[in-house]
Formats: sequence, C-alpha cells, structure tokens
Amino acid sequence: MAYRLLLPIAVLLFCILQVSSEAQIEDKEESQVVVKGPNRRLLPFLDCEGLCKVRCSKHSRQNVCKRACGTCCDRCKCVPPGTAGNREMCGTCYTDMTTHGNRPKCP
Repeated sequence: MAYRLLLPIAVLLFCILQVSSEAQIEDKEESQVVVKGPNRRLLPFLDCEGLCKVRCSKHSRQNVCKRACGTCCDRCKCVPPGTAGNREMCGTCYTDMTTHGNRPKCP
C-alpha cells in the first residue's frame, strides 16, 4: 500500500523541481532574447531606445527620427554609430528599408 502512494508523490516532487528550475533559468536570461526556429540562438539585448536617442540627437525632427530608428532597430537589430551616415555598417536590412514613398526609412 505504501508503494502506491510513493510513486505519485515522487512524480509530484519531480514536477515541482522542474518548474522551479525553469523559473531560475528565466531570471538569469533577462538580458538575452531567444530566437525561435531551426537556428535557435541567443541574441544579445539591444537597447534600441538609448541607441536611437543618441542617433537622433542632432536631427531637426527628433520624434520622427526616433520612431523610424526604433522600427529599424527592432527589425534589423542594429543602429549605426554616430548621428548621421555609417548606414552601411548595419548591412542591407538597414540600408534597403524604404518608406511608402520609396525614400530610405532608417536614419
């Protein structure tokens, strides 16, 4: 009779341990983003808001610039250094993105 109770208790303890260990792993990975798919890999955290604030600091229309820069940063995972130019450093994703009027989207 004791063996009948031992198995469910052991399974319950195992499940509780699995849930608690997964919660600890999630706490440690706050600064990384998991990419789903066949090439599962971890990408470093990218502070798009801070990088775009620096990029658009000398722009005449800072709010418009920050909004466009934020979109480009989210999609391409890159913001070029400096306040202007250097767009090639982020690759074709950043340089080829255009608006509906066929103008370059990313500042």
